[in-house]
Amino acid sequence: MSFEDYSVITQENLEDLKESISTQDLPSAINTIKDYLKQQDLVELNIGVTGESGSGKSTFVNAFRGLGDEEEGSAKTGIVETTMEPEVYPHPNYKNVKVWDLPGIGTPNFKAHEYLKLVQFERYDFFIIIASDRFKECHTQLAKEIKRMGKNFYFVRSKIDFSITAEKRKKNFDLKMTLDTIRKDCENGLKQIGIEAPVVFLISGWELGKYDLNLLEERMEKELDQHKRHVLMLALPNITLEINEKKKKALEDNIGRVAFLSACVAAIPLPGLSIAADVAIIAEELRKYYSTFGLDDPSLQKLCERSGKTIEELKSLMKSPLHQGINPSSILTLLGAASLLISEDAVEFFVSLIPIVGTVVAGGLSYLTVSRLLKRALDDIAEDARKVLMASLETGV
Repeated sequence: MSFEDYSVITQENLEDLKESISTQDLPSAINTIKDYLKQQDLVELNIGVTGESGSGKSTFVNAFRGLGDEEEGSAKTGIVETTMEPEVYPHPNYKNVKVWDLPGIGTPNFKAHEYLKLVQFERYDFFIIIASDRFKECHTQLAKEIKRMGKNFYFVRSKIDFSITAEKRKKNFDLKMTLDTIRKDCENGLKQIGIEAPVVFLISGWELGKYDLNLLEERMEKELDQHKRHVLMLALPNITLEINEKKKKALEDNIGRVAFLSACVAAIPLPGLSIAADVAIIAEELRKYYSTFGLDDPSLQKLCERSGKTIEELKSLMKSPLHQGINPSSILTLLGAASLLISEDAVEFFVSLIPIVGTVVAGGLSYLTVSRLLKRALDDIAEDARKVLMASLETGV
């Protein structure tokens, strides 16, 4: 088993890890584990976004990265094609997640295989194929060529908000019926031009959290490998309750790794090292939590601009002990509280860790204390994110 196979640390995982680091001294082993933890969020994910000119490609690229069309770092948008060659747009917080705005398709001489060669097909993990109205032969040509070359693609019908606004003028308007009609029309159109059992996701770049975003996310999640799925989940904007819950699960699965790193450091008999390492490890994780849920100050500021609320209003909804700032003294206070809550059963469990981390009892205690603290902090932060999200939805964000 390689390091990449670990999800939640179990006794069996620890035995495997012990074997992996058996040829190293403990400091080297700690560096190995540290490097592994850093690598977890450095897995690269490349998403290619394509479609005809004016279909909303660039707006989707921006919304997927949690940005508006006029914010710093956003992709250029316009009614004419503004993308003449592949343009890469890294995620603001996860630079390893790259969304590519690809040149428009649908020109009279369009040839799918030449286009994919031009945009360097092999670079992308999957493709989003966007249409703002009906899907055409250029879309299906591209889809078939992508499939032939062994990669996944997703049909997205964009600008759904425009279609809904037009339909609302009718007397018997029904939102669900309207969405079902648009979806079936797109899928039937694709069938007629050669796509078997097509699936179309209805998306609005202006209101990304509405309509089919959760369905699209579920499909992508199912078809990505474990590590790319993890970074996708962290990078998605926190704009639906379903995504909020999945982000929490993704971060929760990583707590075992982080706590094990703490236990290994605690086994080094150097006064003061263990507590200093714990504070540094926990601070890094907590910053990640706030960033992933969009509760860091830059993300909250963007949310304020869209919702009309002040940062003070949003922060008043947040109850987690660290929402006013992450610093060593506040972490030390939480560490002390967590260490007092270790039960007899937990003490029995940490004894089983001793052959792995060394003969120092503090190793097992550190594992349990850090894992308990991070779990409680994650619960609090995810709940704060849910409250902030609900408040922003009430304002129509």
